[in-house]
Amino acid sequence: MYTHANGLSFAYETFGDRKDSPLILVAGLNNQLVRWPVPFCEALVNKGFYVIRFDNRDTGLSEWLDCPRTPSLARQFIAKLFRVSITLPYTLDDLAEDTVGILDALEIPAAHLVGFSMGGMICQIAAGKYPGRVLSLTSMMSNSGAWGSGWPTLRVALQMIKRPSKNRSALDNSVKTLKMIGSSKYPVTEASLRAMILAESQRARNPLGYFRQMAAINLAADRSELLASLKMPVLVISGEDDPLAQVSGGIKTASHIPHAKLQILPGVGHDLPKPLFGDFAQMIAQNATQSCALNI
Repeated sequence: MYTHANGLSFAYETFGDRKDSPLILVAGLNNQLVRWPVPFCEALVNKGFYVIRFDNRDTGLSEWLDCPRTPSLARQFIAKLFRVSITLPYTLDDLAEDTVGILDALEIPAAHLVGFSMGGMICQIAAGKYPGRVLSLTSMMSNSGAWGSGWPTLRVALQMIKRPSKNRSALDNSVKTLKMIGSSKYPVTEASLRAMILAESQRARNPLGYFRQMAAINLAADRSELLASLKMPVLVISGEDDPLAQVSGGIKTASHIPHAKLQILPGVGHDLPKPLFGDFAQMIAQNATQSCALNI
């Protein structure tokens, strides 16, 4: 299915009964909606949610942008270090407005927001800028934008910007990345990772969107003050072994929100382990019930 928001076309899918409490899932960097597995969505449906998953702009089957050249990583680093403003194709704020725009298009006054990695950042901004539209917030494997917290390890950071070569294909790069950031306690076979990436590539693949979204993350503002203003229930989930959004990011995020609940998961990296789908759904549902108690 498709809808329109902010002048762009977005692919989306829904699960459950529209009469139930709406919950929108916001994916991470260049991740398509299929990164929210169907069994994960069904686990949320079983908790009483009407679940929406969608492709962010520049990703999957949503509209790809024809943008000016993305600033180089060197320019991005210098701009971040010296707090110099440079023009980007779009920002995380734009992606947050997309999320709220999709709610508008689907005629949903307010929803529970669940975001993973970059999606967590997007949901934080949406919750801060549009608090009346957010019933509860769950930020997973993400950070607050504060300097130095929740940053990737050097090894993972270098892997994230590695380009294909004669000896290593884009598929090989992606498989290696997912193996590096996956959960040590819940390993996934290389064959399964390869099959997943191939299926995603057959659905759609936009490398330029990857670098545009990475630039939006790299030059995002510190959200500390925005997070401190949140009044809705907030759950922060971090993997103790996450090498991409290190656990310090989740700890820092929760520290800005006095009423936030922090869950640190042992043996979990930067992914959604299948054995934990039920646990994730339970945690999200418990957080969401707080919005009912507060009459949000």
